[in-house]
Amino acid sequence: MVIVQAIYLVAVMWLSLCGLYSLWLTLRYWRIRRRVPPVLPLTSFPRVTVQLPLYNERYVVERLVEAVAALDYPRDRLQVQVLDDSADDTTELAQRLVAYHAARGLDIELVHRSDRTAYKAGSLALGLHSATGEYVAVFDADFVPPKDWLLRTLPYLEAQPDLGYVQTRWGHLNDGFSFLTMAQALVLDIQFAIEHPARCATGCFVNANGTAGIWRRTCIESAGGWNGDTLTEDLDLSFRTQIAGWRVLYLRDVSAGGELPVAMSAFRAQQFRWVKGAAQCLRKLARHVWCSNHPLSVRLEALAHLSICLAYPAAMALLLVSLPLIWFHDLPAAKSLAFLSIGSLGLPLTMLAAQYELYGRGRQGSCWWRRALHIPMALVLGAGLAANNARAALEGLLNHSSPFQRTPKGVTRRHARKDRHGYVLSLGRGVWLDVALAVYTAIAILTALQRDAFWALPFLLVWAAGLCLVSVLSLRETLAPSAPSVGSRG
Repeated sequence: MVIVQAIYLVAVMWLSLCGLYSLWLTLRYWRIRRRVPPVLPLTSFPRVTVQLPLYNERYVVERLVEAVAALDYPRDRLQVQVLDDSADDTTELAQRLVAYHAARGLDIELVHRSDRTAYKAGSLALGLHSATGEYVAVFDADFVPPKDWLLRTLPYLEAQPDLGYVQTRWGHLNDGFSFLTMAQALVLDIQFAIEHPARCATGCFVNANGTAGIWRRTCIESAGGWNGDTLTEDLDLSFRTQIAGWRVLYLRDVSAGGELPVAMSAFRAQQFRWVKGAAQCLRKLARHVWCSNHPLSVRLEALAHLSICLAYPAAMALLLVSLPLIWFHDLPAAKSLAFLSIGSLGLPLTMLAAQYELYGRGRQGSCWWRRALHIPMALVLGAGLAANNARAALEGLLNHSSPFQRTPKGVTRRHARKDRHGYVLSLGRGVWLDVALAVYTAIAILTALQRDAFWALPFLLVWAAGLCLVSVLSLRETLAPSAPSVGSRG
């Protein structure tokens, strides 16, 4: 039992530190929330390349290309690259769109690869060879930039030669589609409303988000270019550029709408990819961050930033050791660790602050507290995905390879059927792990009731609800006879 107690203590302390770190970022944001970058006019029109990486995006490719073609920018200073790795009829659709807009004077080209070496990073790197712009903007297939996006981002790069990258906020095209998309929006809003502004205003590392951002080309090249050795090439490159001395700017008041996954299977795949990539970056970059020339406080915050993905293995360890501790009435140091319980408030309070900052006081015509009512569901969903994400974090740390799964896109309206586009991924082994853990948690709850271990019930009930929710939705989507499977592994 000594080993079990040690695992319990380490897991509780790590999760509490993660919660306190979230609270610290929120307080830090609150101190600087009125610091907004001044609006700068664009006095010249540098040449810009807009890269659009695609892989089997037949349902959104037209929307994306039309939005980029409508950007308010001189046509003789704009190049558009459709970087297509598709294995379906997306390539044919893209060819027609490229031909249509090229005939109307837009400098647009299709760059097609027959293989997916290095995935998105490889596609972006290939496009950079023929790019003519001194600045390179990137939009994923599920995003729709507003017409004035370039006019509102380029002035900062033009005015600040040491600025390597500008990231803008992700809007949500379909957050009202279901409770699942709303929960995702609440979690993403934490990063774009609280974390990015707090880090940017205080000189800390700000991660790029892979889309809705624009790079200085010399910044990409001087930092070593796009690398495909992690699943989050954006996080990797942005940290490498800041280690090398480039600055990153985040503009909260400039946004581009993005589409959220509407299927649990797609959301699971996306979360797995993001968490595994973050763990890979932790393994790859931790030493370089620590040995950089940045102040100690900046380096420590950057390491904490990269290490947040370890919360998922810690949470799973805490769940697994709870049953033996309950069974043997052997909860160690409970009273001495009670003060750490404040850490559990970190995530919900940060979510609440993010909703108020983005949608409070009449902003965007939305009532922030109505959105905040979905916070409990977002927390339950996060608990249910912890096993999926813990496996991702461990694979990333151990450099274990696994098949790449894209995130299917194409449903943005409430009345659309989820299965209409065949956007359901094949059933993975991770679903059965969730089912097994749900049963394990139910046994732990019954044991806690029998042994009067009421201290464990709130924690276990949240886990049970989350694991059951994720398991049921995943099984329903992937086993339904009317839901065709998408061949999306690359």
